[in-house]
Amino acid sequence: MFTSGINKNELFIGIDGGGTKCKAVIVNAKNEVLGSGIAGPGNPLHGFEQATTSIEQSARLALQDAGLTDVALSELIAGVGLAGVNLPSLFVQMQQWQHPFKNMHLTTDLVIACLGAHHSEEGAVIITGTGSCGFSFVKNKSFMLGGHGFPHGDKGSGAWIGFVACQQVLMALDTLTPQTTLTNLVQSHLKVNNTMQMVEVIANKPATFYAQIAGCVFSAAAKNDAIAIAIIKDGASYISDIARKLLAQTPPRLALIGGLSEVMTPWLDADIQNKLSAPLSPPEIGSVLYAKQQQVK
Repeated sequence: MFTSGINKNELFIGIDGGGTKCKAVIVNAKNEVLGSGIAGPGNPLHGFEQATTSIEQSARLALQDAGLTDVALSELIAGVGLAGVNLPSLFVQMQQWQHPFKNMHLTTDLVIACLGAHHSEEGAVIITGTGSCGFSFVKNKSFMLGGHGFPHGDKGSGAWIGFVACQQVLMALDTLTPQTTLTNLVQSHLKVNNTMQMVEVIANKPATFYAQIAGCVFSAAAKNDAIAIAIIKDGASYISDIARKLLAQTPPRLALIGGLSEVMTPWLDADIQNKLSAPLSPPEIGSVLYAKQQQVK
């Protein structure tokens, strides 16, 4: 992409940092995406240095993708939405980071998801990815549910689904419950043959590790595996309950976003499926919209 005719003062970078990946986009004054980049996990709850490294790497990759070789990060205004910074201590830690940008406007992944999904208008979002949580912004009031983190929260998320699947497989391998398709798929994914091997592989692993196992659960459910179906239904029931609480705030729109949104939607209660609206833009665009809002204050 050519850089001629681009006003550097009109460039913004939007960053969406989650438990599995960090995505950045470079946009112009018209919010047109010029380039994008994806790096590793961006949730500081699972490592401050990892998160800051991912933010910088994704931003540089976005510049490279846009062909903006003559633009430095120090010339860009950044909107940065991260999972984990709903915790005050992590928000303060990220705010104190000596970031490489001209300005950095930090907020949560929920705020940017909502801004992007509804183009800065009122609405509600449920994130179902590595983690899970719900958020609404109605009549200038923010309302949040979930987002408590793995393993003590985030029910219905990829990490939770994978974690519960491992528990079920361990019981099956101990012959306490029947071995099913799910058992075989998880064993194959982890390359293990017995419980001791499995425990060695899964011990002390982060949310991203367990989220990768969620695919085995959905694959098993597609083959009518009763245990896999029960896990997904339990998670989907929780997401449906979150949706009802959000809808009680009377948002004009409700969107489901995140890496599991497409596969989880059919498992939600029918009344909730009928209330869902497609997100208008992804969270990284919401980060740009947030930064632009903050710049004019």
